[in-house]
Amino acid sequence: MRVAVVGAAGYAGGELLRILLQHPDVTDLIATSRSQAGQPIGTIHPALALATEARFAGLEPGEASRGMDVVFLALEHGESSKVADQVFDAGPGLIIDLAADFRTSDLALYRRFYGEHPSAELVGRFSYGLADVLGTELKGKRAIAAPGCFATAAQLALWPLSGAAVSPALFAITGSSGAGVQPRPTTHHPARAHNVFAYSVMGHRHEAEVLQRWREWTGRPDAGARLMVHAGPFVRGIYLTLHAYVGGDRTGKAGETGKTGNTKAGEAAKTDEFAPGAKAIVAQFKKMYFGRPFVRVLDQAPELTHCVGTNIALIHAAASEDDREIQVSVALDNLVKGAGGQAVQAMNLALGLDETAGLRGLAAFPC
Repeated sequence: MRVAVVGAAGYAGGELLRILLQHPDVTDLIATSRSQAGQPIGTIHPALALATEARFAGLEPGEASRGMDVVFLALEHGESSKVADQVFDAGPGLIIDLAADFRTSDLALYRRFYGEHPSAELVGRFSYGLADVLGTELKGKRAIAAPGCFATAAQLALWPLSGAAVSPALFAITGSSGAGVQPRPTTHHPARAHNVFAYSVMGHRHEAEVLQRWREWTGRPDAGARLMVHAGPFVRGIYLTLHAYVGGDRTGKAGETGKTGNTKAGEAAKTDEFAPGAKAIVAQFKKMYFGRPFVRVLDQAPELTHCVGTNIALIHAAASEDDREIQVSVALDNLVKGAGGQAVQAMNLALGLDETAGLRGLAAFPC
């Protein structure tokens, strides 16, 4: 299988190369980078020095894509939109974009968080690639938009709650690698070490894809799920905690039907199917993720260092004694499960390969 990684000099590109170099079905691998063209891959990604002596190619995306079975676009947000046309024209078997350009097919939501879409006519050609939820539904897809890192953690926490009347709040903290390879004031080590701070307050861009999926799952076009993101003093990983009152309105008060019986919570209370308590929802996590190779539902809250470097998401759900509150914790590696690993997992599923191929690497602990 011939594979190209376009924009392979960044952190996500490096993770893709690390995984693909160990993938049993990948026979030829091309890595492109305009800024590092001609440089040995092992110079930019030192951990790969023993795996390959290849150099970055300075090919244009269309040229790099010609004759390829799979093309990964590991570019900054906005750049995939500029080159997607030429990549499609080159005719690779499968395109997987790791940027945010094609994750949100609801253009109104996209506009709210990103502005006008520069290539709106291409959005419909991409399928969203949340691999641990969609599984074999991805088989046969020709273009996939890989989810964002925060969005992956948020959606894995949300999916088993989709049958309940909740308006969840999600608190998440990420390491500095999530900001990319180029230094910025907020990723500079003296600014991050021994420090935690919120950013993108009241509107992180990953909310676009989170809200679209949450509304599809719940069947409620006005469903809300607030994502509150924070920068942490570590390099890799995301730790997310969700909290929600179950079976009530946004304040956590029990819904009342009154004379009309018109509230969502009131409607939910009329059927057992849509009125689960918190403890019933907790039980759903093991049921809904049963058999998924890269999701582990734990009996205690996860620790971030237990999954760093892997494609595994660790999840724990707990209910309050009165059965009215649920708290969910998710830990994952933002560069693997939140980027390169999930993209390769989606590739495996789309092509009908072993879903775990190239992704069986174990975590290093302590890290």
